[in-house]
Amino acid sequence: MSKRVGIREVAAAAGVSVTTVSHSLSGGGQISDATRERVRSVAEGLNYAPNRLASGLRSKRSQIIGFVSDEISTTPYAGNVLLGAQEAAAANDQVLMVVNSNRNSRIEDRGIDALLQHSVDGIIYARMYHQAVKLPAALSGVPTVLLDASSDRTDLSSVVPDEEGAALTAMEHLLAAGHRRIGYLGNIDEIPATRGRLAGYRAALAAHGIPFDESLVTVGESMTAPGRDAASRVLALADRPTALFCFNDRMAMGAYQAAHLAGLEIPRDLSIVSIDNFEVLADALLPGLTSIALPHYEMGRWAIERLAAELAGEADSAPQQIQMPCPLVLRQSVGPPPR
Repeated sequence: MSKRVGIREVAAAAGVSVTTVSHSLSGGGQISDATRERVRSVAEGLNYAPNRLASGLRSKRSQIIGFVSDEISTTPYAGNVLLGAQEAAAANDQVLMVVNSNRNSRIEDRGIDALLQHSVDGIIYARMYHQAVKLPAALSGVPTVLLDASSDRTDLSSVVPDEEGAALTAMEHLLAAGHRRIGYLGNIDEIPATRGRLAGYRAALAAHGIPFDESLVTVGESMTAPGRDAASRVLALADRPTALFCFNDRMAMGAYQAAHLAGLEIPRDLSIVSIDNFEVLADALLPGLTSIALPHYEMGRWAIERLAAELAGEADSAPQQIQMPCPLVLRQSVGPPPR
C-alpha cells in the first residue's frame, strides 16, 4: 500500500509553506491566484486528499451549514436558490443541511434545534420571497446570513433583490420603446417588493418628466385572475395605457388574458413587462413575456460565500447588506406604442 501523501509533502513539492498549502486548498488567506493554482495542481498530481476529520477537530468546525427556509416545496424558485447555495458550499468543502418549516414556527424551532445539535458552523436563514424577518432567539450568537430576507440588524449580512432597481429596469425598457402612458399592476401584500416596485415605477416616470397618474395604477393579489381583473380595469379607460408593467409574471399572464378579451394584440396594441422570469410561464406565453429575472441562484451562492468569509474572519468579512441587481430577459412582448 502506498504511503498517504500529507500536506507537508505537497508543500515541499510546491516549494511553499504548509500554511500556504492550507490556505490555497481552503480558499482562504491572502495568496495570489497563480500560487493558489500551482499548489492545487501539485496537490492533484500527488493525489493529496486532506484529512477533513483532523482539520475539523483542529478548527472546531463541522463543515456543515444549516439552511433554514419557509416553503421550499411550494415555490418554483427554490431549486435555483438551493442550487446556488449547494454549489458554493461544495466549493468550500461544506455540506448543506436543509430544514423546510412550511411557514410553521414550531417546525422551524425544532429544525433549528436539530441543526445546532449537529454543531453546524453557521446558518443561512432564507425566505423564498423577499420579506422582512425577525431572527429566531435560538440563533442568537450563531453566525447567520439572511437570504432573500432583511431585518433592521446591521450586524447580520443579508442579500435581497434590488426591487426598486428591477422596476426601474422594466420601466426603462418600456420608455426606451417609446411608451409614455404606462399602467402598473401592483400587489396588495405589505412586503418590501410591493413598496420597492411601486417606488421604481414612480422614479422612472419622474426621471423622464412624466407626471404620475393614479388612474393607471391598480392593485390586486399577485395571481393570474386578480391580474386579469386589474388589467381589465386600466384597459377600459378612455385613454388606456399603451403598455403595462406587472408586479410579477402571474399577474402578467392575467394581463395577456385581459388584452385578448379586449381585442388587443401583444405587442402591436399593448406592450407588457413584468418581474420574476418564471421561465415555465414566460416562455410558454405567446408572444414570450419580457421579464426581469430575480437572482435566485446568485443570492444562494452569495449567502454561502459571505458566511464562509465571516467564519474565516477574512479582511472584508464585516456584515454586508446587499441588494442584488436583477437583469432584463428579452422576449417578444414589447414593441413601439400603437400610432
